[in-house]
Amino acid sequence: TTKYLEPRLLIVTDPRTDSQALKEASYANIPVIALCDTDSPLENVDIAIPSNNKGKESIALLYWLLAREVQYLRGTLSRTAGWDIMVDSFFWRDPEELEAKAEEDAQEQWTAPVQTQAATGDWDAQAGAGGDASWDAPAQGGAGDDWSAPAATAGEGQNW
Repeated sequence: TTKYLEPRLLIVTDPRTDSQALKEASYANIPVIALCDTDSPLENVDIAIPSNNKGKESIALLYWLLAREVQYLRGTLSRTAGWDIMVDSFFWRDPEELEAKAEEDAQEQWTAPVQTQAATGDWDAQAGAGGDASWDAPAQGGAGDDWSAPAATAGEGQNW
């Protein structure tokens, strides 16, 4: 294809788990930068950055530092100006964990306590003047409804 571009650099988080990518990069002479712990193999690694590549917070911080440094080297960000991108953006979040949190939030919303009239102690506020009305009187909202009248035809009284 005409749009295929060879990668110019490979950055791996753990050389042990990304060994297949390292081997293929060595066949194509692609330089490799690896975040290496004390137990990481260094075969086919060109630049090793000593780091803790086991915790997700430390990996996020390392990629945040790399991204910020690339911005400095490109000239889009000066060293005196702060970077408004938070480290949290680089955390890997498990999709199942996010779904579980969303379901938990929805469940909390449904089980939230509802303030009732009994809790406020104001039972007479809603009854107002009509609280002593007879049960035989027509309802206030539909006092003029005639249920024996024929149904309205299409377009008449229906404003959908």
